[in-house]
Amino acid sequence: MAIRLIRTDNDPILRKVAKEVTAFDGKLQVLVDDMIETMHNADGVGLAAPQIGVLKRVIVFDLYDEDGPMALINPRFINQCGSQMEEEGCLSLPGRHGIVERPLAVTVQFEDVSGETYEIEGEELLARVLCHEIDHLDGILYIDKVVEDTEKAE
Repeated sequence: MAIRLIRTDNDPILRKVAKEVTAFDGKLQVLVDDMIETMHNADGVGLAAPQIGVLKRVIVFDLYDEDGPMALINPRFINQCGSQMEEEGCLSLPGRHGIVERPLAVTVQFEDVSGETYEIEGEELLARVLCHEIDHLDGILYIDKVVEDTEKAE
């Protein structure tokens, strides 16, 4: 495993659409392992592959609970409902924060590193993390959706 460089600010790769994963092999497992290590090293709760310069539809997250870290390959929404407005930040935009409106609950279909298909349901924080990270796969940053800037001048 290796800690990868997290792309920041105006890196153009953050605005590109990631490609679907078609090879479920050892290279994918290495990518997932590196992403989890990189996310943990940066004290993040989520990370998308484009944030480390890889244009593949892969996200990882860890809510630091009994479930531990999880990787979703080719995630896609199959249901969204409700609404919540909470503050978000991003490892690719250090020091910045803003209030973003997201669904209160989501259902996401995805593959694991072996190519098996699953669904995950998330509410509140998990729904927000899933939305935030899946947005990265489409070149969307949370700042594109900010309804209230909460940055504090230092």
